[in-house]
Amino acid sequence: MTQWAIVDTGPLVAFLDRRERFHTWAVAQIDQLERPLLVCEAVLTEAMFLLRHHPAAQDGILAMLENGALEIGFQLAPHSREIRELRRKYHDRPMSLADACIVRMAELHDRHTVFTIDADFGVYRKHGHEPLTLILPPGY
Repeated sequence: MTQWAIVDTGPLVAFLDRRERFHTWAVAQIDQLERPLLVCEAVLTEAMFLLRHHPAAQDGILAMLENGALEIGFQLAPHSREIRELRRKYHDRPMSLADACIVRMAELHDRHTVFTIDADFGVYRKHGHEPLTLILPPGY
């Protein structure tokens, strides 16, 4: 079965850094997912920052964009109102910009699953009430 995904920062970093706790899991998941994986620029920014001491891994992110494994599937400006509403709704978490963009992307790309290691996505809802379909590590 074809499975399309929106990728969060955690699995992307884990995929590229062998020392990460969920590296093996992330590699196995990515091998099964349909290409391209959708990302937003906020996720890319977070991942590049977290991999700042691993230039080869940072290059890996850019290579994945170049070869079509990753695709930027979201522009913030046209959705800034919805992003502000999401951040207000989940102010108690607090919701990061990347998380808000991913929830909005899930609203826009209904057939996509959110690929994450962040348990907050179990709380977030698309369209105000629908749970997100998630790919999480076992036991999360």
